[in-house]
Amino acid sequence: MKYDVELSKEVEEFLYFLDKKSRRICKKNLSKLEDNPYPGRGSGDKEKIIVMGKERYRLHIGRIYTSFYIINEKQKIVRVVEILSIEQAHKKYGY
Repeated sequence: MKYDVELSKEVEEFLYFLDKKSRRICKKNLSKLEDNPYPGRGSGDKEKIIVMGKERYRLHIGRIYTSFYIINEKQKIVRVVEILSIEQAHKKYGY
């Protein structure tokens, strides 16, 4: 069963300001979450993490960005809440 991938307002703004190539790469990688949002299933470098006491997932996008998302299994929704450079993600979350 497919999942709907929703982007937070912050993620939409982030993507808007990227160059065309980077935006295309990000969208292509995020679309992989429609079929397989969980780690160990399908393609992509996905990992389950705990952020500020809450369960989150992260997906590396190329060698530049990391996206963070949550999964609503009941409604089959993946909500992408943040995209950061890998360096920013390591500083902010330690992953």
